[in-house]
Amino acid sequence: MLNAIRDVHREPWNEITTGKLIATSIGVLLFFIVLVRDQDRFIFLIDHTNLAFHEAGHVIFGLLGGTLGLYGGTLGQLVFPLVAVIAFWLRREAISFAVAGVWLFENFLNIAHYMADARAQVLPLVGGGEHDWTNIFSRWSVLSYDTRIASFVNTLGWLGMIGMGAWMVYRWHQDRE
Repeated sequence: MLNAIRDVHREPWNEITTGKLIATSIGVLLFFIVLVRDQDRFIFLIDHTNLAFHEAGHVIFGLLGGTLGLYGGTLGQLVFPLVAVIAFWLRREAISFAVAGVWLFENFLNIAHYMADARAQVLPLVGGGEHDWTNIFSRWSVLSYDTRIASFVNTLGWLGMIGMGAWMVYRWHQDRE
């Protein structure tokens, strides 16, 4: 297995043409603009998908016990895009890898929004259930830091998305040499 990973790492990435870079950059830039301007922090298509993975994560990880079921929503929200990131990395698909990375890090914004609501509990919850992050932060004895932790996670999300865009430009530049 490690040899296979080592071998993949030696394979060249698929070339990023200037046209693909421009088209993808425009798409990512428009996505960033929508994210910044969105008042309720919920982008219909992508965040409904993320929410479905979140809820599926509770069920899937819940099969392994109550604690994992609690964390499963956030894990599900991250595992599915992470699998896409890994799959595109293994296939050396540079554009798809970067876009999947943006998707992965966009989830950090949703998770941060949910974390920041741990004490206030004003966000509508699916099925009106318990608030995951209230329970998690209470278990960790950090509930009073919910907004600070959320701010850090939000920053990681933005840095990750910007980093994926920068990596894509770097790959394009490498293909020009």
